Amino acid sequence: MKKKSIIGESILLILGVLFAGAGVFMLANRFIDQPLWSFNSKYITDAFFFVLLGVLGVFIGALLLFGALSKRKERRMLDTDAGLKQHMGMKASSRISNTVIYAVLVLVSIIWLVPFVCIVIQSFRVNPTGMMQKLIYNPDGEVHPEQMIRFGFDNYVRLFVNPETGESTLSSNGFLRWYLNTFIIALIVAAVQTIIVLCMSYTLSRFRFKMRKPLMQFMLILGMFPGMLAMIILYQVLKDVGLTETNAIPGLILVYVASSGMGYYVSKGFFDTIPKSLDEAARIDGATRAQVLYKIILPLAKPIVIYTVLTAFMGPWGDFVFAKYITRDARVAYNVAVGMQSWLETSQQASQNYTLFCAGGVVVAIPVVILFMCLQRYYVEGVTGGAVKG
Repeated sequence: MKKKSIIGESILLILGVLFAGAGVFMLANRFIDQPLWSFNSKYITDAFFFVLLGVLGVFIGALLLFGALSKRKERRMLDTDAGLKQHMGMKASSRISNTVIYAVLVLVSIIWLVPFVCIVIQSFRVNPTGMMQKLIYNPDGEVHPEQMIRFGFDNYVRLFVNPETGESTLSSNGFLRWYLNTFIIALIVAAVQTIIVLCMSYTLSRFRFKMRKPLMQFMLILGMFPGMLAMIILYQVLKDVGLTETNAIPGLILVYVASSGMGYYVSKGFFDTIPKSLDEAARIDGATRAQVLYKIILPLAKPIVIYTVLTAFMGPWGDFVFAKYITRDARVAYNVAVGMQSWLETSQQASQNYTLFCAGGVVVAIPVVILFMCLQRYYVEGVTGGAVKG
């Protein structure tokens, strides 16, 4: 029975070690002067997949090693009591199943993180993508220095300083200008949209008036239609009032904020969980409706406030389609998504600027990652709390 209990673990452990060994061998094989094994490949980036195999083997090997050591400790604690043996057998089976589940979850997590890891690695690669289309190991057996992969911070420097003029990309309508435009838009939209959503949610949660339910149903149905359907008419309206191209930033803010009230669903559900007796007690003490909201309800609704701010900030931060449609060719009004896409419009530009694009993606993701890491607890509480009642 003991041998059977570790058969599955042993097989997975051996596979993990083989994956790790294969990954290390294949990666090292690309950089030695006389490779032990060569194959027809045009891209050096496949070496990163070999690294992935090694990381996968390390994770699985470490996980199964921990499980094997735990089971060995359990076996030593077994006595001759049959009931205890049966209980411990069930516990061991449960641990095996948990080990397999954790191994699968680790595998899924690694697969999910591969694109992000590749983007970060590519952002530090100095060589343009076009140069990397050659084999590092050539058929003639020579290793050319210009083909060797090189890493550095050149791409990150290019994001903030124009290499041709030496001036900041803020003044040359480059990445820093686009980053600032996006931050201004997202910050204003997050503030205004949060106020509108919270006021609308509190009103629909606490007040009872005619046409309340039809209004909620109407906004719910209207929200099912994608905003793309109104893109043409919105562009025409903004063009008529002069809020496109170079003046597109105020136009984008106006559009992002315009339909904020229809996003009341989660916030209203959270407000419904707060007892109305608190409102009534505050009203008896002489507080106005505004004071009840700002001094009593919102401090208790801190998770949903943070959730609303984060979702309102993320919308304009990652928008591309509508921002591209409104700004057209006015580089001074680009946001980061539209500006970075302009680096890859042609195959030649993509060949030269792909690593720069990856570096820009990393810089754009940093504020969002920091926000979610710091406010993750409140974000989860806001989602789960707002889903209790509607």
